[in-house]
Amino acid sequence: MSKRTERGGHRDAPVLDLDAIIDDPGTRIIVCCGSGGVGKTTTAAALGLRAAERGRSAVVLTVDPARRLAQSMGLTELDNTPRLVAGVEGKGKLHAMMLDMKRTFDEIIEAHADPERARQILTNPFYQSLSSSFAGTQEYMAMEKLGQLRRSGDWDLIIVDTPPSRSALDFLDAPERLGRFLDGRLIRVLMAPAKAGGRSAFKLLNAGFGVIAGAMTKLLGAQVLKDLQTFVSALDAVFGGFRARADQTYKLLQAPGTAFVVVASPERDAMREASYFVERLASERMPLAGLVINRMHLSPAGVLSAARSTAAAEDLESRGEHELTAAVLRLHAGRMQLAAREHREQEHFVSAHPTVPVARVPAMAQDVHDLEGLREVGELLSAQ
Repeated sequence: MSKRTERGGHRDAPVLDLDAIIDDPGTRIIVCCGSGGVGKTTTAAALGLRAAERGRSAVVLTVDPARRLAQSMGLTELDNTPRLVAGVEGKGKLHAMMLDMKRTFDEIIEAHADPERARQILTNPFYQSLSSSFAGTQEYMAMEKLGQLRRSGDWDLIIVDTPPSRSALDFLDAPERLGRFLDGRLIRVLMAPAKAGGRSAFKLLNAGFGVIAGAMTKLLGAQVLKDLQTFVSALDAVFGGFRARADQTYKLLQAPGTAFVVVASPERDAMREASYFVERLASERMPLAGLVINRMHLSPAGVLSAARSTAAAEDLESRGEHELTAAVLRLHAGRMQLAAREHREQEHFVSAHPTVPVARVPAMAQDVHDLEGLREVGELLSAQ
C-alpha cells in the first residue's frame, strides 16, 4: 500500500500508507521489527490504537520489559492475558498484553500433556532453566503466543512488537532453533548418555547448553543426571511433533494476511539494521509493508541554511550585538545540520531499496506517555 512521490527534482521512495493496511480486513497480523531503541513499541501501540479507533478489534502483543506500553494505555500492568484498554474512541476495541515467556512455555506443556506428565515436566529443574534462559526461548514464545492469539479468533488484527535484535531477525530463526532442540529425534540422542550415566552426560551438557549447565551446578551430579533423564523422557512424548508446530508458525508469518513493518531511527547504525531487516525478510519471502523512520528532525525555517545561519551568528557576535538572536541562529544551524545528516542516511536506504515504501515520523517534543500521545503518533504515521 504505497504511492510514489516527487521531491526536490528526483524520485522519492514510495510512501507507506499505513491507514490502507490497517483498514484492509485482509490484514490480520502486523509485525513491527527493528533494532532496540528506535520506537518500535510506541509504533506498535499507536498502530493498534489507530486501528481500533477505525473499527478494528485489535490486540497488541509486546515483549518490552520497560512497561511503557502499559503506562501509555492507562493500565497499571500488562501480563500474559490480554487486557481491554479504556478510552478508545470509535467502534473498535483494543486489548494489550506483555509476553510472559515462561508462562507461555508452561501453557504449551499443559495443553499437550496429561496432568501427571505436565507436573513432572513443570517441576523439573532442567525444564525450569530451559524455559527461562535457553537462547531463543523469548523469540519463539513471542511467535507461539502469536499463534495462540490467531487461533482464538477473538481479534481481527494482531500487532506484534518483536524482541529487539541488534544484528539479526532472531525471532525468524527461533522456531527452527528451538524446534531442533526439542525435536523427538534429538531428545532420543540426549537420552542415551543420560541413561548410560557417567561423565559423558556432563560433557554433553557443558558443550551444548552452557547456560543451563551453569544453573545446575549447585546440584549433585547424580541428581543432574536424574533430572535430565526425567526431562527428556517426558518431553519426548509431549514434543515429538514440535518441529511441525515451528513450521506452522513460520508459515503464519509468510501468509498474505501478515504485514511486516520495519522500524528505524534516522541514524547510521539503525538504518543499516533496517537495510539488513528488509533484505532478510525478502530472502525469507516475508510480506514487507515498508519502513517507518521515527524521530525525523525538520526545520520550520528550511530556507535559511546552516551555513548562512552560522555566518549571521558570527557577524552578530563579532559586533557584540543581539546575543540572544545569535544563539537562536546557532541553534537553528545545529538543527539544520542534524536534519541534513538524517536526510543523507535516509537517502542511502532509498538508493539501496528504491521500491520499499517509507513513512517518516517527525520528532515529538516529549515522550509518549498516554493515549493522546499514541493517538498523535498514529496521526503522524498516517499523514504521509
